[in-house]
Amino acid sequence: MATALARMARFCAHNAFWVIAVCALLMAGGVAAIGTDLGVSTDTGKLFSKHLPWRVRQLQMEKAFPRNQDTLIAVVSGTVPEAAEAAADGLEHALVGQKTLFKYALRPDSNAYLRRNALMFLSPDKLEPLLDNTIAAQPFLGQLAADPSARGLFGALGLIADGISAGQGPGAGFDKPLEGFAGALHAAADGHPAPLSWQRLLTGDLADMAGKYRFVITQPKLDYGSFAPGGKATDAMKAAIAALPEVKSGLAEVHITGQVALDDQEFATVAQGAVKELIGSLLVVLVWLFLAVRSWRFAVPILIVLLFGLLMTTAFAALAVGTLNLISVAFAILFVGIAVDFGIQFSVRFREYLQPSLVTTGRRPKLRATNTDRERALGVTARRAGTEILIAALATAAGFLGFTPTAFIGVAQLGLIAGVGMMIAFLSTLTLLPALLRVFHPRAARAETGFRLTRHVDGPIARAHRFILAGAGIVAFAGLVLLPKLSFDGDPLHTQSPDAPAVKTLNLLLTDPLTTPYSADILRPDLRSADALAARLRTLPEAGEVLTLSSFVPQDQDKTLPMIADAASLLLPTLSPPEVKPAPDAA
Repeated sequence: MATALARMARFCAHNAFWVIAVCALLMAGGVAAIGTDLGVSTDTGKLFSKHLPWRVRQLQMEKAFPRNQDTLIAVVSGTVPEAAEAAADGLEHALVGQKTLFKYALRPDSNAYLRRNALMFLSPDKLEPLLDNTIAAQPFLGQLAADPSARGLFGALGLIADGISAGQGPGAGFDKPLEGFAGALHAAADGHPAPLSWQRLLTGDLADMAGKYRFVITQPKLDYGSFAPGGKATDAMKAAIAALPEVKSGLAEVHITGQVALDDQEFATVAQGAVKELIGSLLVVLVWLFLAVRSWRFAVPILIVLLFGLLMTTAFAALAVGTLNLISVAFAILFVGIAVDFGIQFSVRFREYLQPSLVTTGRRPKLRATNTDRERALGVTARRAGTEILIAALATAAGFLGFTPTAFIGVAQLGLIAGVGMMIAFLSTLTLLPALLRVFHPRAARAETGFRLTRHVDGPIARAHRFILAGAGIVAFAGLVLLPKLSFDGDPLHTQSPDAPAVKTLNLLLTDPLTTPYSADILRPDLRSADALAARLRTLPEAGEVLTLSSFVPQDQDKTLPMIADAASLLLPTLSPPEVKPAPDAA
């Protein structure tokens, strides 16, 4: 093997220009293959094999409920429930018409069925006080219903004042409205005006029963050829949010999250990180090259070989894989960090073995390395170091190729590309590098190769080798002792930046059991089996709320319907006056 490698290196050096020309043609072909066949997909669904059991179930769920996939969600909160409702309604209306960007936009918490039957979903013990309080406020509501303006409001307050002046109290039905109105006036007088929530005045804590957030769920049209598949839809949503009157006035806040927003943030981080890390790796490699070989005649050939190998590896990825994903794009950084070592090892050994000849130029003979000397030194280098580099390349490639059997397609592709890339790096080092070293005419070493500042450390290390080995053994043993305490965090949310807006918004929802995204979906063949499974799940301490379709059928209707009917008979005539006064004219 060593002899064959030596012959190959000498052959490439002797025919340097032909080898360089062939490599240039290969680079041109590689560029063409990359341009036509290589793509980048940001579809996270393609990172895993579709034959995995959990992936099969996920695909079944996506087929059954396609509208629940790839969502972009606006989370709306307001100083009062009315402001949040108005902002959410306005945002939904603004997005519904943008058919080129959104497949749909809806408010799940503003469903017509739930609005129409909301009272029926309250238990009798919660429904009764709500209806009693509303009936008690009937006089006040009647005045506002007949004149729904500031005139009607102050007219109702004036009647109350007249009653108090006549020695008659306002009655319990006016207590909450008066307290709320007085609080709003005091806040305004103190310089902190705040809107008055009539929902909270009339319903108390029930106004916040559904939580503080309102939601607008959209399904954007994604472009998986971009590092931000939902970028255009997100920009459109941000523009619509900024135009909301409630947002402009500070009465409402809207934040964006959802799978699309999280994925886009992750894609952007990966893309920016990959470019920065690749450039950083090349810069570090360049510095180490000059520190190691101390000559541009060595550094430039190594750098050319590195770029050639990276280009050929990318071309292989284009032909073998076709589409890179968020994991496999990391092969470039791995290649640069590892493959450059092959070139450095070969060049340093070549510099050591290059022995100049005595050449007579003019009157005095000089020591100068000739092309014959370089070809001979390249052969010796390939014979002595080539096998070592081959073993290193094979070992590294085997480690990477060990990833390929996994069902994690992203890692499998990374292993395949990086593994083949190591062999490309080895072949480039033993073919193109000798040719370039022959052309660049590097000189023989005038001093010992290495770092002068560290050569004085060799002696103490050799003399204290037993203590160093003992210390390493102690550290290794301590690592083994601490190893059981190492835990695995399987939460994919923790792989993202906690400062990302979409992650911050999601963390807000985690604190509320009504909005937490940590949920499980189970498909059953029919409602009966679903209800039976739900009954068993509700007995588990790990399970919070368990819902089926039956959860959306109001319970205790035999009790709640008569209560609602009685209240309606009293309130409807008051809330539907025969005549409503027009709004006052400011003129």
